[in-house]
Amino acid sequence: MTTVAPENITDTPPPPLQEGRLYAFFFDVDGTLAALQAEPDAVSIPLIVRDRLLALSQATDGALALVSGRPIAQLDALSAPHRFPLAGVHGAERRDAESQLHRVTLSEKVVTPLQNMLQQGMSAMQGTLLEAKGMAFALHYRQAPAFEHQVLALAESAVEKFPGLQLQPGKCVVEIKPQGTDKGAAIRAFMQELPFKGRIPVFVGDDLTDEKGFLAVNAMQGISVKVGEGAGHAHYRLNDVADVYDWLEQLLSQIKHNNVGKGSRL
Repeated sequence: MTTVAPENITDTPPPPLQEGRLYAFFFDVDGTLAALQAEPDAVSIPLIVRDRLLALSQATDGALALVSGRPIAQLDALSAPHRFPLAGVHGAERRDAESQLHRVTLSEKVVTPLQNMLQQGMSAMQGTLLEAKGMAFALHYRQAPAFEHQVLALAESAVEKFPGLQLQPGKCVVEIKPQGTDKGAAIRAFMQELPFKGRIPVFVGDDLTDEKGFLAVNAMQGISVKVGEGAGHAHYRLNDVADVYDWLEQLLSQIKHNNVGKGSRL
């Protein structure tokens, strides 16, 4: 595995972390813990990776959360049989370490006409996919990249028509979500609560949707890691999903080496 820091960063790459420090881990899912697929429903996290996440969570007293654009129900299915704190729909819904749910909702007076508008517009673009998330909508064009500009125009017109919404571009997708919800806000909320509070945040993500998370972690003097190519606000880089898997394995090996018989935590 290789790690590449941006030109203006000279610090040691993330793995291994410093012994004796307390860390809190936040992971994006699609493109980070799971390889991107043509259809969102085809995405999966290998069982061995789910088990590594559980082991890392246990080693940090539960200070590990998944932070994703997917709804919480999908995140639970992808991480089963394990159960983690979660932030879904870019922070519009969040389940804390005490299993308390926090949700931002949209009025039915907005959801129904907005969904009808989007369905009508997307139906004219063969190969695109509309994903309804309750309080947000994802307009996918991975299998129809020629419609990128039309999909973006449709999303922009929807946000103009319905106040209180904002756009979130991503890889071959543009999402419509409530204003004020993003992964950075979700991470900040977790960091105010136990078992995350007082720890150094580590956030790993791959997409434009993760940039607010990187900024939040950087402001807390944490470790921000981008997966894949492209510029951004992360201080470190892992090449691909396979590198993320290797990093998790390295972290657990470090924990086992440092903590055997000591009962200490990373």
